[in-house]
Amino acid sequence: MFDTHLKKQMLLPNIIYQDNHLFVVEKPAGMLVQGDKSGDKSLLDHVKSYIKMEFNKPGNVYLGLVHRLDRPVSGVIVLARTSKAASRLSEQFRQKKVKKVYWALVKGKIRDQGELKDFIQRMGVNSKISKKQNGKSAELSFRRLQYSHGLSLVEINLGTGRHHQIRIQLSNIGYPIIGDFRYGSKEVFPQKTLALHARSITIQHPVTKKIMTFSATLEKTWPKSFLQLSSNLV
Repeated sequence: MFDTHLKKQMLLPNIIYQDNHLFVVEKPAGMLVQGDKSGDKSLLDHVKSYIKMEFNKPGNVYLGLVHRLDRPVSGVIVLARTSKAASRLSEQFRQKKVKKVYWALVKGKIRDQGELKDFIQRMGVNSKISKKQNGKSAELSFRRLQYSHGLSLVEINLGTGRHHQIRIQLSNIGYPIIGDFRYGSKEVFPQKTLALHARSITIQHPVTKKIMTFSATLEKTWPKSFLQLSSNLV
């Protein structure tokens, strides 16, 4: 078995599922999915190191990235262990056959449920609500799961996958995500992260064709009043 001390040293995220085709993990908030100019070790780096040592693989380890999460966001990430799996999963994303559910924490009591339809224009590292001719359509639905201590836990189902979509659309109706200073939040979230969590993802297995849903629990930095709900709904 894999050496626990080495595993801890590599900061390997919690493994949700693995087989010969898939590797599914919980990405911690604050960790890069893929390396950038900062030089910080990424999720891909850690998982590749784990696979190399756990399965005694010589040479380079293949790991295909088929979707991403922003660095300050936590939650479930699906990685492909073969190029064939990566290609088939990427096609599912292109055809909008993947279901992604997010949880977000906002200040105040947001309405019970709703749908948001806007146009979003990307402006470099930021995005903004724009007129139809300048942007791409952005759709999501939401429902309030819990209200406690002046905060609402909101579940979001994405209809589209635009840059910073959830962050912008919630902010646009007056409920910026806690910790999201870029889009209007005045509230601090631990370790300069966001109270935005990729709760679950549903895909078709690239080989067996089985429909599979993977879920990630909230991190311990979230308010205690919401952690129990997260555990109960796994």
